[in-house]
Amino acid sequence: MSPEWQDSLVSWFEDWAAHVHWLSLITIPIFTGVIGWLINWSGLYMLFSPLNFKGFQVPGLRELARVLPHKLQEVPGFAQGGLGWQGIIPARAAKMGSIAVDKAIAKLGTPSDFYQQLGPSEIATHIVETFRPEVPELVDQIMMREHPRLWRDLPRAVKDAITVRVQAQLPSIVHKVTDDIGVHINQLLDPKLMVIDHFRNNPALVVRIFRDFGQRELNLMVAFGFIFGFLLGIPVALIDQTFHIWWMLPVMGVIVGWVTNLLGMWLIFEPAEPRRILGIKVQGLFPRRQEQAAEVYADIIATDVITLERIGDFLLDGPRGDATRKLLINALMPAVDRAAGPYRGAVRIALGSERFDRISTSVANEAADRTLVPFRDPGFSRHQADKIRDLVARRTKELPPGDFVDMMRSAIKEDEWMLYAHGAIMGLAGGFLHLLIFPT
Repeated sequence: MSPEWQDSLVSWFEDWAAHVHWLSLITIPIFTGVIGWLINWSGLYMLFSPLNFKGFQVPGLRELARVLPHKLQEVPGFAQGGLGWQGIIPARAAKMGSIAVDKAIAKLGTPSDFYQQLGPSEIATHIVETFRPEVPELVDQIMMREHPRLWRDLPRAVKDAITVRVQAQLPSIVHKVTDDIGVHINQLLDPKLMVIDHFRNNPALVVRIFRDFGQRELNLMVAFGFIFGFLLGIPVALIDQTFHIWWMLPVMGVIVGWVTNLLGMWLIFEPAEPRRILGIKVQGLFPRRQEQAAEVYADIIATDVITLERIGDFLLDGPRGDATRKLLINALMPAVDRAAGPYRGAVRIALGSERFDRISTSVANEAADRTLVPFRDPGFSRHQADKIRDLVARRTKELPPGDFVDMMRSAIKEDEWMLYAHGAIMGLAGGFLHLLIFPT
């Protein structure tokens, strides 16, 4: 550099230093660091809290929301005419459930995989043990309802023989039922609908998925908010003290707030695959802990989402419950004929074919409603949960990191702009606050 350029540069620096408000220069990075910390801390609150919408209804807002830009319609409460807030993740719980199925659970296993993992043979044995004591009462109730006089007149030995035969046939009947369910399980069970409904009704569960394995990373994101904010504040301070334009600091505060949140999200999720940047291995905080996350995720899925208890509820009371009941009735119908044994002909003649068939149908209907009740046994469901947990954990660990990140990020991906906008607004407010405290 020529002496003339050196002299010019020194002269410019001396002139710049003479007009610097040093206290303002020094405090700007501190301000942006604190604002960055507050942005990420409050951003986490916005992600998770509150679980349910908190606010109030505004007359006409529901109608106005329909003509607002699509992004604004996504603000929690707007579409329902409410002004307030609900955590982004709880508000999008059903959506996360849908994407979780598409990205992960569908790859973790088919309905048949989950059902086989639960052990149909063990389920059948449990049903038999639970159902067997109810057989005498069931047979007695149905016969007294359908043909009380005949049933009262039958010798006790005949009644007992019919009951004993039903109980003796119960294991083979129930095993046929569980086998038939296994054959048709892909048509009877819809894991996607089951997961979506459960996540929608239990938003706290989605929050728990993040917090149970990611709280350390989320706390680190808040701490990095100060670091990012402080580092970004250094060029902001230099620019502010160079141009001395009052509105420049709030404008740059908007940029700092936006970028701070952007970097925080990047720190958690990106890159999904390990990369080397300047020789340093870099990977998002969440995908880096996929192994540990798989265990946490599997535990939640196995104990709260895809459980034997909830499968039983879905099979009988879900949208395909009629198909399940029809399958059960078809499997149980022959039981009455076989139960009558050597008395079948005499009973059919005494009752008439139509009434005998009606009793057979009635037995099948009553038994169908009771057969899957043991599915809803919480204790047995917990016992079987270990098998689902092992399956989900193993296959979650095998997911490509990109699919794992998509699954975890799905609830907030389209709503991240709210976090960035929140950061920009706080950066703007921080810029004006600094001007108020340290006027130039």
